[in-house]
Amino acid sequence: MEDLAKAAEKVATLMRLITTTGGFRLKYRITAGAGAMDPDGFERRDIYVECKGPDADLLLQNDGELLRSLEHVAAKMLRLEPDDHDRVSFDANGFKASRSRALREAAEEAIDEVEETGEPYRFSPMNSRERRMLHLFLRDSGLQTASSGEGPRRHVVLYPAGFRIPAERAFDSPDRRNRPRRRLPSSRY
Repeated sequence: MEDLAKAAEKVATLMRLITTTGGFRLKYRITAGAGAMDPDGFERRDIYVECKGPDADLLLQNDGELLRSLEHVAAKMLRLEPDDHDRVSFDANGFKASRSRALREAAEEAIDEVEETGEPYRFSPMNSRERRMLHLFLRDSGLQTASSGEGPRRHVVLYPAGFRIPAERAFDSPDRRNRPRRRLPSSRY
């Protein structure tokens, strides 16, 4: 990514456009560099934008679809490669921290269920960032994860230890794109 200060200024310009021309009633704080951490401390970002205000809930409708859209627009504006899009993160009213906690709890419940039943556990479809988080939460369980599905139906599957997974579905590393996932309850709290 280009100089972080210049990149952060470009994101600030985008936010000013959204709040003035777009009419969104938002306050925002942009953090760049070492302090740019997701609210739960899960991952470091190069640029982290936290939004609050009367219209912050609009960003959270449809499981944070507008937040993800802002991230996508910012990544494109900064000319980031697709694999680097997660270097820019937007949040509103602690939504992502709450979602992270829900994913961690779902992962723990799935581990228990797979260990009890010996059957694979399929998560609900979710976006690629949440799938990645889920894979990371499940990584130390001793169980296997894999991707399944295509497009918006892509999800994570948790398999019992020793289960033979087709090679094209195996999850090799936390950096691999399109990781598998399982269905979760609605992310709105």
